[in-house]
Order: sequence, then structure tokens, then C-alpha cells
Amino acid sequence: MAQPIFFKQPPSSTLADIAALTKSVLVDPAQGGHVVRGLASLDDAGPMHLAFFDNLKYADQLASTKAGACLVSPRFEAQVPPHVAVLRAAQPFRAFVQIARQWHEDALRPQSWFDNDAIAPSAIIDPSAHLEDGVIVDPLAVIGPRVEIGAGTVIGAGAVIGAEVRIGRDCNVGARTAIQFSLIGNNVLIHPGCSIGQDGYGFIFFGPEGHLKVPQTGRVLIQNNVEIGANTTIDRGSLRDTVIGEGTKIDNQVQIGHNVTIGRHCLLAAQIGLAGSLTIGDNVALGAKVGINNHLKIGDGAQVTAMSGVKDDIPPNGRWGGYFAKPTKQWFREIIAVERLVQGAADPKNEGRE
Repeated sequence: MAQPIFFKQPPSSTLADIAALTKSVLVDPAQGGHVVRGLASLDDAGPMHLAFFDNLKYADQLASTKAGACLVSPRFEAQVPPHVAVLRAAQPFRAFVQIARQWHEDALRPQSWFDNDAIAPSAIIDPSAHLEDGVIVDPLAVIGPRVEIGAGTVIGAGAVIGAEVRIGRDCNVGARTAIQFSLIGNNVLIHPGCSIGQDGYGFIFFGPEGHLKVPQTGRVLIQNNVEIGANTTIDRGSLRDTVIGEGTKIDNQVQIGHNVTIGRHCLLAAQIGLAGSLTIGDNVALGAKVGINNHLKIGDGAQVTAMSGVKDDIPPNGRWGGYFAKPTKQWFREIIAVERLVQGAADPKNEGRE
């Protein structure tokens, strides 16, 4: 079982306490005094652990679990083994996460990698930069002229913050991240190795003088409560800004081109590639390795399945997928039709059928 040795050990709690916190129902109130000392998956849990179950795919793990207690929905309550205390919850995983967030609050936001609580002596900070009280700067970070950083922000080791950049309060800039030409809001979490604000891929191609570079004079604007995964790159705009909307969560290794506007509370999974001058609405979800062509509009609430290539606008609340992407119902019908054609061509007289 994974041991959370890098994080604070959770406190012991009774099942009665857990039921009260999660607003779940302890099916057998006589078990309210049972003590739980940790969280675990069904297959790793022991008698002192709390687990959860909400997916029939893991029914075998539920049947064999040694967990002391399990959060489960009313639908699956009867499947819990008799030796496991049952906490009935409408949304078991959400309740489980609620406990985890309270017990492992230190895992929600990266801290200084060096247990640093101030400015490391080896950090280089331009005299014209303004850091509010409570900013932590780890070793070898470089902060340029006229930078402003808000209280509670952590700048990781080896990070480079370019001139005039503004970073709000309670942010985290991961180690080896480079930021320039950017305005960043509050409570923004940037994981290690990101590059933000570099010039976009803007050229006049195949001219008499070769590929002529177009000046990129825009900025990157990152609103509050955004999370940006490791090794993600966000190009600054050319004539307009690149914008990441409030509450948007971006996974690792995502490329966001210049002039892209991403709305509020969007979800972008790993290795997505967004070409320049896209407009993405609010609450959009893009699966891993989605690629979207430039100058398109993706409507509010749209969803695109993983590994899709998008070359057309997607309407609000559209469900698209495939290569090239189209409405998923159409895509599935075409796949089935092609499979039937291939089967028919391979066995035109149906001689292979039983």
C-alpha cells in the first residue's frame, strides 16, 4: 500500500466523525466508535482504512477488500462484505475526496521544495521588483525588473520571472518555469517546467526573403484559480492577448498557441495542441491529444473525445470526436458502416458465418 510519507499523517477519526463530515449515513450506528487512520483503495485497504466504491468494474475488489469501512451508494450497499462498515453516500467518491482534502490539505498545493519560508540567499531579485510580505522564493530563482508578486506565492527553484510580470497572491510557480509578458491572477498553480509568454509561431511563409517573422506584441492573461500542468507552453499573443479563463484546469504537456482565448472552468487533458487564434467557450472539455486547427470557435459546454482532430467550429454543447472530428453519433454510425463494408468485402458470400 502506498504510504504518504512525504505528507503529514492524517489524524485518527471515528466513523461517526466521518459520517458527520461527509453527510453520509453510517448504516450500523453501533460502529460509530470504529477508528479510521487512513485512506486507501479497495485492494490495498486494511482494517484501519476507509475506502470507497462506485463502479461495478471494481466489484471483485469490493468482494475481497479488507477495508474497515467503505463509502458506497445505496445502489451497491448490499454488495459490501459483512465485515466492512458501510457509509451510505449519494456520491461516494466525492465524499471520499472531501475527507482526503481535509486530511491531506498539504498535498493540494505545492510547497517549497526546500522547506523554505522566506527568500533563499541564492535567489536573484532585481532591486526594482516588489514582493509582498509572505512571498517564498526558493534557491536559484531569478526575478526580473519591476516584477510584482503577491503575498503567499511560492516561486520554485530555478524559476525565471521576466521584467514587468505580475503574479497575484497565493500562487505557485514550479521549479524551472519561465514566465514573461504575462499577468497572472490569484491562486494560480503552475507546475514545474512550464514556459509562459514566449512568442508565438507567427511567420509569413515562403516569401522572397524566406520565412518572415511577425512581431508578437501581445500578452498572456491568466485569471484566478487556474492550474497549469508540468511542461505546458502558452504563447503570448501577437495583436491580441492569449487568455486562460478563471478556474480552467490544464494538464501536462499542453501547447497553447498565440491569441488563443480559453473560457472559464474548462478542462484540457494531456498533450493537447491548440493552434493560434482559437476561441474556446466556458466549461469545454477536451480529451488527451486533441488537436484543434487555428481560427476556430468551440462553443460553451462542448466536449471533444481524446485523439480527435478538429478542423471545424463546434456548436455549444456539441459532443464531437474522430479524425476529422464530427458529432459523435455521426462518427459512430460511420465507423459501424465502414466495418460492415470491410467485413462484406472480406467475405462477400457470408461463407464465414456460422
